[in-house]
Amino acid sequence: MICGSRPLPLVPPRVLPKLPQPQNEVFQVAVRPKAMTPLMISRYKPGKQYGTHVDDALMRGLRTDVSFTLFLAEPETYEGGALVVESAAGEQEFKLAAGAMIVYPSTALHRVESVQKGERLAAVGWTRSFIRSSEQREILFDLDNVRRDIFDMHGKTPAFDQLSKCSANLLRMWADD
Repeated sequence: MICGSRPLPLVPPRVLPKLPQPQNEVFQVAVRPKAMTPLMISRYKPGKQYGTHVDDALMRGLRTDVSFTLFLAEPETYEGGALVVESAAGEQEFKLAAGAMIVYPSTALHRVESVQKGERLAAVGWTRSFIRSSEQREILFDLDNVRRDIFDMHGKTPAFDQLSKCSANLLRMWADD
């Protein structure tokens, strides 16, 4: 698979369809990507960790709004190595199945805990969003989910049309093109 002009090494074939791409609908709605950095494959062996940090505001000349980690190794194949993301609600720990991805604001403090045994393998990347504010992205994501639920339950109704109008107009107001 090619991301930009670089092949993605070490990515198991079963994971390739999960990589963030323009056609991944959930990624599109949650992130509203305008541009993406090339993916970076990170490998942690026993004793390796990445201390608490916030991602760089600019990477390769691109403002970073959203960070993501795509887990490439099954969690039972290594001990430790959890991704810990800090938020107002406290610390959240993530150690997901191969092919699962966590997306979080690039402004969040986070770290990778020390790997005790085995090997942690992940693809990481950063996205510039059309919507700079994580709060605004969350509102648009929630609105889109409710709008889809209404359509799935009742079809195209005046309520669906009104929510669609609100969502489109908020996107128009907040988009940074």
